[in-house]
Amino acid sequence: MKLTSDYHTHTPYSHGKNTVLENAKAAKNAGLKEVGITDHGFNHLLFGLKRNNLSDLRAEIVEAEKLTGVKVLLGMESNLISVDGETDMKESDLQYFDLYLCGIHEVLKYKSFSDMRNIMLKNYTAYKFGRTPSESVVKTTTKAYINAIKNNPIDILTHINYKCYCNLEEVAKCCADYGTYIELNTKKRHISPDELNLMAKTGVKFVIDSDAHSADRVGDIKIAQELLSEADIPLELIENIDGRLPNFRFKEYKAKHI
Repeated sequence: MKLTSDYHTHTPYSHGKNTVLENAKAAKNAGLKEVGITDHGFNHLLFGLKRNNLSDLRAEIVEAEKLTGVKVLLGMESNLISVDGETDMKESDLQYFDLYLCGIHEVLKYKSFSDMRNIMLKNYTAYKFGRTPSESVVKTTTKAYINAIKNNPIDILTHINYKCYCNLEEVAKCCADYGTYIELNTKKRHISPDELNLMAKTGVKFVIDSDAHSADRVGDIKIAQELLSEADIPLELIENIDGRLPNFRFKEYKAKHI
């Protein structure tokens, strides 16, 4: 198994250590065709990307692509900020991006206190104290994910079920229906082999991403290799390995609407 592309990397524009160019050079050294620069979303209170930095970020991406020959995509790891499925990627922001990732994070400006309580506080409390999440927590998180997938042209859900709990089968079915990929994150182990098998049965497609916060991790697949060795899914369901590249829904959405 050889990685073709890595769509989840960070730079100093949010929480990463290395520049766009350094990430692109690392991608080239790893033999990748494409790399995504996907800094944390605007509503992240500690490490959020700033809208007024987008032109500078785009300029660095254009230069990095020119110097390395690697396709460099400007993306964002947006934040799920409401149970209704809203994210901090506004409609007016879409024109600036090539790639649309989305995940659940802790230190955010949520749409309301109720959304913060239901999405973050209840999930994080269960995680922090090692408790089994209640049915209502799982149901609410599942609803939030599904609403986000239905209402936004999200390409990839990042590190699903990490410090949050949902019905993975239902979310995977929705991803399969709408063309959103589920990430196998190699920064943290966020699902079990059995959970991966369960999602794969829905026909959903996956991508392997490093979630690199430093250039030396761009293209890293170790955790994914370990997970896949313990699971039982066809590698054809992983769309960014062995020369394959994903067909992202955001690109199609932009061609039609922007």
